Amino acid sequence: MQAPDLFSQPAPKVPGVTELTMLIKDLLEASFQDTQVEGEVSKPQLSSAGHIYFTLKDDRAQLPCVMWRSTVQRLGFQLAHGQQVTLTGDVQVYAPHGRYQFIVRTAKQAGIGALQQAFERLKQKLQAEGLFHPSHKKKMPRLPRRIGIVTSAQGAALQDIIATFRKRFPLARLLVHHAAVQGVQAAGEIVKGIEWFSARGNVDVLIITRGGGSLEDLWPFNEEIVARALFKCPIPTVSAVGHETDFTIADFVADLRAATPTQAVALLVPDINDLRYTLDMQHEKLHRSITQRLEKLRNHVVSLGRTHALHAVMDKVKRQRAQIAHLKSRAASLTEMRLLRSASQFEKLNARLRELNPNTALEQGYSRIWQDGCWIKQAAQFDPEKALEIEWIDGQVQKDTF
Repeated sequence: MQAPDLFSQPAPKVPGVTELTMLIKDLLEASFQDTQVEGEVSKPQLSSAGHIYFTLKDDRAQLPCVMWRSTVQRLGFQLAHGQQVTLTGDVQVYAPHGRYQFIVRTAKQAGIGALQQAFERLKQKLQAEGLFHPSHKKKMPRLPRRIGIVTSAQGAALQDIIATFRKRFPLARLLVHHAAVQGVQAAGEIVKGIEWFSARGNVDVLIITRGGGSLEDLWPFNEEIVARALFKCPIPTVSAVGHETDFTIADFVADLRAATPTQAVALLVPDINDLRYTLDMQHEKLHRSITQRLEKLRNHVVSLGRTHALHAVMDKVKRQRAQIAHLKSRAASLTEMRLLRSASQFEKLNARLRELNPNTALEQGYSRIWQDGCWIKQAAQFDPEKALEIEWIDGQVQKDTF
């Protein structure tokens, strides 16, 4: 019979999730009572019950906060996004979600937010260096044919730009360099896109864009590296960050600022229908000018025929008539040549427009498949699990699945 091990000890009990969470709850809530903290308010949300939920943040961390209705009613000012505040309250652990939050009991304003302060500092610095001065602004090309775009390939801003170019000026060719437009990596990727086009010089104008957002969302366009890349870019640049009221640093440095991605297109290219109208008007103007010139010459000949010296200069008149006939013939030839040249140019432009018409295939009996607002051009793009829309020239039909 084996002797018992007198030195063995029972294994310690491993705490469960609830036990460990309650230990953390007791420790945090006991240690952080009546605590003060300062930071920037981010995205405050008023609930139907009158409570306010928001995040307090600085450049390195975030703290979820709750202000109960009774505190909101005593606040004395409106809590706003980007506002710098000093809060007093307690840390509370919500065990079911394993989440802690700061329960606000008092709040007071503490000046403008850290991001806004950083924005103002950089703005003053770059302005003092002359990066915003009008003398550095490059002129936009009169009729750009190749347009570079630095933005997210999956963003709504790019889709808006593509759709507007197709409608307004389908002759333009768009070259897109994908870059994140939000988050810590975004500024570096935007700079890479600008430098890629700068090194190649393969476009007439460059647009950097995104679809608007909060101060935090737009922050990559307030980074110094983006501003300096724009300033060094040899290509005319357009900043179209999609925020109609607020400006970013990129807006000040770029050669042209557009309030929205769609407006950027309107500022760069004319409407193709306006060009057609102008061409028609020039054609009519040329025809009218030639007709008036011929009429003037005819009247001059008639007036010469009525002078008292007609009989004395008969030979001269005959020579003038021959000259006039020659001029009329030459003018008619020139008129015909110009009209033919104008008609040829007009037909070439119309033929080019017909080639670029995305609905030509539909008119020939083909159809298009769309998913999530995107034209599915390849089998690899098609997702059989998603709803789809089939488009013919005379209508569409939608299906929930393939």
